[in-house]
Amino acid sequence: MSDGGAKLAAPPTQMKRDRLMPHTTAAVEISSIASQHDADAFRELNEEWITRLFSMEEGDRVLLGDPFGHVVEPGGDVLLARDADDGTVLGGVALLRYPDDVFELTKMGVLPSAQGRGVGRRLLSAAIARARELGCARLFLGSHSSLAPAIHLYEEAGFVHTTRDRLPLDDGYYDRADVYMELK
Repeated sequence: MSDGGAKLAAPPTQMKRDRLMPHTTAAVEISSIASQHDADAFRELNEEWITRLFSMEEGDRVLLGDPFGHVVEPGGDVLLARDADDGTVLGGVALLRYPDDVFELTKMGVLPSAQGRGVGRRLLSAAIARARELGCARLFLGSHSSLAPAIHLYEEAGFVHTTRDRLPLDDGYYDRADVYMELK
């Protein structure tokens, strides 16, 4: 699935970068998960939004049950956004590695109480930068059409809509996904 070994393009233009950093940005620190406590916080964050909006699927349970084994050890990463003052986990996202330096941006969520404060934008920007550091040649995601604010955020970051058949997805991919995007 690699496009001749080319890596993800350089960072977005300054104008796009400015849109990714809103005026209401909270004091947030973003870092990779480093402990079981971090993994538990990532699981709890994702279980909250998935069960509130959809239902947990087997793929959710597997990845969230062991993000070190299913994401980090195969060469991906899980990033957490924390409140810089008290360390509360405000959001998280995983970068799941596929063959040929293809990555999936998955399990991105922000606590409802932290939404609208720029946490998602900061987290997305950090995830794109981290994907580049990991050698990402292609970054994609699956989402749901009911998540219009998230889709808009991805579009602002440079993701474009694509079809499922253009992505390295098997039959076990999330039933809820009906929107597919990749970063150009």
